[in-house]
Amino acid sequence: MTAARETLAARLSALPDVRPKSSWGETSFFVNPGGRLKNGAYFATIKDHDGANDRASALDRGGVWRLSLGIGPEAFTAQFGPRPARPPKGGTLDGPWDFTVLDRLTPHPIYGWMGWVAVNCPSLATLDALAPLIATAHQRAVTTARKRLT
Repeated sequence: MTAARETLAARLSALPDVRPKSSWGETSFFVNPGGRLKNGAYFATIKDHDGANDRASALDRGGVWRLSLGIGPEAFTAQFGPRPARPPKGGTLDGPWDFTVLDRLTPHPIYGWMGWVAVNCPSLATLDALAPLIATAHQRAVTTARKRLT
């Protein structure tokens, strides 16, 4: 595991009410106050390998992994302009992005239309630069989790 990945997992896990859950070759980070929800509201994932419907990032290259963040429509638009259309089942977003590039923020290749972003193998400097987006994604999940609890 790389230093950046270890740092990222520790930072995400240290956020208030976050509970990581690993399955299917990825770790999802949920906001789940007191563990009262089945899973909670998820806001970030760390994925290790390609899946049947998610090969755009070429994660099966040795040592490549991807951070994904659900930053929402407003923050997405601030980063990339209008959200792209939903791709067809098994497809990826249509646009000028190279989803295989390392250490660069892009729309999530499948879920960008929902306001998700991704970065393959972010460096420590990139993780520091992403801190505001991580905070945005976390806060959105806090709001969602609170709504589910009321």
